[in-house]
Amino acid sequence: MIKRQIHYFLTAVLFFTRIPCPKWVDHSGDILNKSSRYFSLVGILIGSIAALTFYSASFIFPPNISILLSMISSVWITGAFHEDGFADVCDGFGGGWTKEKILIIMKDSRLGTFGVIGLISILGLKYLSLSELNNNSVNIVIAIISGHSVSRTIATILLFTHEYVRDNDSSKVKPTTKQMSTKSLIISILFGIVPLFFFNNYYVLLVLVPLLLTYLYLGRFFKKWIGGQTGDCAGALQQVAEVIFYLSLLIVWKLF
Repeated sequence: MIKRQIHYFLTAVLFFTRIPCPKWVDHSGDILNKSSRYFSLVGILIGSIAALTFYSASFIFPPNISILLSMISSVWITGAFHEDGFADVCDGFGGGWTKEKILIIMKDSRLGTFGVIGLISILGLKYLSLSELNNNSVNIVIAIISGHSVSRTIATILLFTHEYVRDNDSSKVKPTTKQMSTKSLIISILFGIVPLFFFNNYYVLLVLVPLLLTYLYLGRFFKKWIGGQTGDCAGALQQVAEVIFYLSLLIVWKLF
């Protein structure tokens, strides 16, 4: 039982990061579906690496450079997995007007104008919001870890509630998560919100409201245009949710 859960977790690590895993770990469709329960835990792992990068760099560099190095470390450790999905969604929904056209554009490995503008905007917002959060190192460390975990929780909710609309044979990245059980969703949510309780201010939990609104809006948007979701849609939601989380923290800390 424990070995099986370790297999599921390492499968999620293998799929979403560059971190080396044992050769016996794979990401077949069935295993990957079951590993979805640990997506938020992988977010904690990635966020911890990014937070450690920031904290270590802050002993040498100013906060703004440390934040930028932290962002670079998270992009490197994930191979820009979610950023790529966000860019594909920007290109697909920006340049396509039918379901078929949108899916074709998202499948294209080339980066278009909408994708470039989208990446510049999302990364710029992430950097500026983290810079404004930098009132002390402890808060920003917890914020980085929480941002990565809770944003992946929001993405897993989309995987649970929305039908996967691309056939495996036409998928750009194979395999991918197509089904998620209720048990896996609950486990993912629990892992995702745990870092929030390390903040001294429990009003921070209010950030869950705009995050859920973000999920509802983008979920409805994806449903309207393509009838469900793809891996790119989940990646895009993760990126948007992460930025919304940081912006919401700024509002909560200002009000409370």
